[in-house]
Amino acid sequence: MTSPVGSRRRQRSTRIVVAVLLLVLAAAAVVGTTVSGSWFAVTIAADLAVLLGVVATKITHSDLMASRRQAARDRAHQAQAYRELTEARTAEHLAFATEMQGRLARREATVVRLEKRLGETAQELADARRHLVAAEDRAGAAEAESERLGNRLADAEERAASAVIRVAELEQEVDVLTARWQEAQALAEQRTRKLA
Repeated sequence: MTSPVGSRRRQRSTRIVVAVLLLVLAAAAVVGTTVSGSWFAVTIAADLAVLLGVVATKITHSDLMASRRQAARDRAHQAQAYRELTEARTAEHLAFATEMQGRLARREATVVRLEKRLGETAQELADARRHLVAAEDRAGAAEAESERLGNRLADAEERAASAVIRVAELEQEVDVLTARWQEAQALAEQRTRKLA
């Protein structure tokens, strides 16, 4: 089975061939009657040629009009296809633009969140630095206090060492005095015994 477009083209082609044949037939009739020399036959042939020319023109005109109508239908179908394609592309573009706006909004929200977190981190870093400086100051003060206490401890140890030496000296003196006292007491007892 042939397509409608193919049959129309064949039909148009046949119409043009018929129109050309009619014109050729008219020309042949005029030429043939002219050769015969009959004025009446030439007139009839001329009238027939005009009539065949009109018919050929009408066939050609109808073929031209059919071609124009078909071309107009084709252009209308093409315009409809372009309109549908444009609508589809517009819908795709809107979907794409919506998706891109959503992505952009998400990225902007991420950037805002990261900037906020960066600000918080910078604040935390500043706080940590302040705490570090304060801790370093406290460590410096503690080190100075430790050094002072170390000096006092060394001083105290030196005094304690001196005190230990002094205690040892005093213990020796106590031992000496105790020994003398015991000696004196022993002498006193001997004298008391001798006197008694």
